[in-house]
Amino acid sequence: MTYESMIAETIKITGHNGDSINAYTARPMGAGPFPGVVLIHHLPGWDETYREFTRRFAHHGYAAISHNLYDRIGYGPSDDVAAKARAEGGVSDDQMVGDTAGAVAWLRAQPWINGKVGLIGSCSGGRQTFLYACKRDDIDCAVDLWGGRVVQAEDDRPEKQPVQPIDMTADLSCPLLGIFGNDDRAPNVEQVNQHEEELKKHGKDYEFHRYDDAGHGIWYYYTPLYRVEQAMDSWQKTFAFFEKHLSA
Repeated sequence: MTYESMIAETIKITGHNGDSINAYTARPMGAGPFPGVVLIHHLPGWDETYREFTRRFAHHGYAAISHNLYDRIGYGPSDDVAAKARAEGGVSDDQMVGDTAGAVAWLRAQPWINGKVGLIGSCSGGRQTFLYACKRDDIDCAVDLWGGRVVQAEDDRPEKQPVQPIDMTADLSCPLLGIFGNDDRAPNVEQVNQHEEELKKHGKDYEFHRYDDAGHGIWYYYTPLYRVEQAMDSWQKTFAFFEKHLSA
């Protein structure tokens, strides 16, 4: 039997405007080198789900980090902090980009990284993943898990998210994987179609997978949203995508 071990811990990284924020990181023990993955948490917050996802990537041979976009809002149960975040209109796109750039930079500075870093996020984090990949060129691939509000209505352009990410498609800097449920309402099928058409229009390297009998949150095994077959298949597609683009 092959010996397995990992290290997982909460650390401090430098985020937007030089702020110190918390992040959770996990990696296999050993010298590596390991490909890197940055995880952008969902609207419910920097919670147990994203710690589990971070450790799952470590189990599969990645050095992973999930940073806390809600760090400045306060501490306590993730549900309470997320409620405060929603009441404040969420996190600004500029702050998200700055914090995520800090997580990417931290990974790239580690001696056990192979030089490749991917980005993944679900729900609001899916939107933010796509937006980041359009605003920055320091990642090697991106995975959008059912990201809502890539397409924003005309009356949905708040101060903190003033530009809809679909308008940034021409600047997408890396290959993109999209995972969507056909029963989802945010994004709905029409919005995913718009997203795909814009990617085609600009000749981007992407692959979208859409699942019947599935809506939002396909991977959330602790909720009624979970879909076993669709989750297993899309996890496999995610690992295959990262293997393709992050192997040294």
